[in-house]
Amino acid sequence: VQLVESGGGLVQPGGSLRLSCVVSGFTFSRYQMSWYRQAPGKERELVASIGTAGTWTNYADSVKGRFTISRDNAKNTVYLQTNSLKPDDTAVYYCNSLPAFDSWGQGTQVTVSS
Repeated sequence: VQLVESGGGLVQPGGSLRLSCVVSGFTFSRYQMSWYRQAPGKERELVASIGTAGTWTNYADSVKGRFTISRDNAKNTVYLQTNSLKPDDTAVYYCNSLPAFDSWGQGTQVTVSS
């Protein structure tokens, strides 16, 4: 299993970023996928999830209405569109299946600061 996240960066409050995660080593289209994040000094938390066909999604209350998860099964890729970012969204963001595989990618750092 390989999970490669990208798209993070430094953004001002209110800004947006589109995160991408390309996966390999398993049949992507058969797995529910999720984005997770881990802020400094905190446990990793589940942010958003999507069903195999992309018709079902679920979000943590803290990001509902601001983040959108999507997937492209032809490209083995899951996305997270993050809008109206807040300093509390600062974290390393990871993708993984739901439930998660034991293996994790390196994540992508999102820093929201003025």
